[in-house]
Amino acid sequence: MPSPMQNNVSHRYPQDKLVDQLFAAQASKTPNRLALASGTQSFTYEQLDRLSNQFAHHLQSLGVGLETLVGICLQRSPEMVVAALAVLKAGGAYVPLDPDYPVERLRFMLDDARVPVLITRREISQFIGDGRWQTVDMQGDRSLIARHPETAPAPTACAQNLAYVIYTSGSTGRPKGVQITHDSLLNLIFWHQRAFSISPADRASQLSSVGFDAAVWELWPNLTAGSSIHFPDESTRVVAELLRDWLVREEITVSFVPTPLAEALIALEWPANAALRFVLTGADTLHHYPPSHLPFALVNNYGPTECTVVTTSATILPKEQFDSLPPIGHPIDNLRVYILDEHLQQVPVGTVGELHIGGAGLARGYLNRPELDGQRFIANPFSSVSGERLYRTGDLARFLPDGQIGFVGRVDEQIKIRGYRIEPDEIAAVLDQYSGVKSSVVMAREDNGDKRLIAYMVTAPDVELTQSGVQDFLKKYLPDYMVPAVFVRVASLPMTASGKIDRMALPAPNPENIVGDQMRIPPRTPVEKRVVAILSELLGVQQVSLDDNFFYLGGHSLLGTQLIARARDSFGVELPLRTVFDSSTAGELSAVIERMLREESTSAAD
Repeated sequence: MPSPMQNNVSHRYPQDKLVDQLFAAQASKTPNRLALASGTQSFTYEQLDRLSNQFAHHLQSLGVGLETLVGICLQRSPEMVVAALAVLKAGGAYVPLDPDYPVERLRFMLDDARVPVLITRREISQFIGDGRWQTVDMQGDRSLIARHPETAPAPTACAQNLAYVIYTSGSTGRPKGVQITHDSLLNLIFWHQRAFSISPADRASQLSSVGFDAAVWELWPNLTAGSSIHFPDESTRVVAELLRDWLVREEITVSFVPTPLAEALIALEWPANAALRFVLTGADTLHHYPPSHLPFALVNNYGPTECTVVTTSATILPKEQFDSLPPIGHPIDNLRVYILDEHLQQVPVGTVGELHIGGAGLARGYLNRPELDGQRFIANPFSSVSGERLYRTGDLARFLPDGQIGFVGRVDEQIKIRGYRIEPDEIAAVLDQYSGVKSSVVMAREDNGDKRLIAYMVTAPDVELTQSGVQDFLKKYLPDYMVPAVFVRVASLPMTASGKIDRMALPAPNPENIVGDQMRIPPRTPVEKRVVAILSELLGVQQVSLDDNFFYLGGHSLLGTQLIARARDSFGVELPLRTVFDSSTAGELSAVIERMLREESTSAAD
């Protein structure tokens, strides 16, 4: 089995200059080069350097110093970059907050981080309300900021100090702040510049919401290399066709795109002369391999916020035969990956275990959550260095024969149905290969104790699907227990602000959105007529076809027991509950009852 060290590339990177100093060096070298562009607004490196210097002095006058946490609640924009750079120059650590979050969530994070200063705009601060923090208005306080020197404050931070704190969702519903230090951020920056040959000639996009750690990745590797960063408008950044046209028109060379949107992008036609060199994706499970005609490379990346954005990376090559999900690749420079069982022992190649991460990218820990630190950051049992830690990701993965890593799913998203453990992403990977299916997600829904696999599918608008056709396809590649009971057609898969599929926002199955077999079969025999009448009364449905599924119509295990009781009263037969699951259409139930009646009749005659 490949050892973690065989999956690790070591590079010694300098830590004598931090992000703000690396940026300042670029501004000194190429002052007139474009740094930021958004619509008609643009900043050169010199302008950005001078503005952030003045702002840093202003923050210091408000008490911001070494490791002071400063909230930044602004939309994606050049002014957000000015604010973040100023916080770093003042010696503090910035806390990015998405203004689109609910006000209760924003206030919780501000109170939890105990920020003394909040950088925002007046309309956003009015939405948030007052607090223990001082508010800096990026527009209203311009004249105050402009009074300060245009030269940089004396540096105070070192590589071990905090650079930023980003809040992620907690399993208890309470967001948790992840503390990232400058040395971890520098490791990400230098790896990115080396891996993708970043130069001043590059033009990068900024698509991620400010509260998503991918925004860190989009900004600092490029601004410290002399590249320019370009901001599409809100409608462009979420529509694949509009985004493609913008990337081509703006001659973007490197772009991070969240996974669901990246999968839509690679399905489009692209001009062969596009300037785009790399589309970097991540945040969710990649199900599709790129076609061979793309003019750019698709790079699949994996990494929890607790390990500074990126842990593993893989360039995904075209592949005609799908036999597995695209890999998440090898660890980036100076990170180590271990795949362990419940006893913290390494598993063999091909065996699924929990992914653990060690090395340069690890966070300092969670903000004000020592009990959570003890659960997620553990001593590294494979290291002789005192104090070296591993981060327990809660993600399932396996080593592939070529040494890469294959992502399997979340430990907490594993589904157990009828005793079988199921990885929903494995089902979605196969379903996405079905003709007409553009993307999908599979999850379990529980209704009164009855757990069923539900597949949500985005399809081409002119594609006709049938439930039996999709199921027959899946059964070629999956065991029966992994074939979903219900297929729901949706216009799009809802996404969270961080680019992940929002499973909680997916609709409940109903007769309008489920995929059926597109044919109405009326009852013919007396048994069929009575079964249809029972189902209609029990489920409150006016018309029931013989091909209608008991569960599609809203049935569940408790109603199944009532169905059994009514069958007993009507026909004098005792249906096993298992039969309701295995023969769940009106026609199948009728056939079972007719067979039981024939068997009883034959037994009586004998």
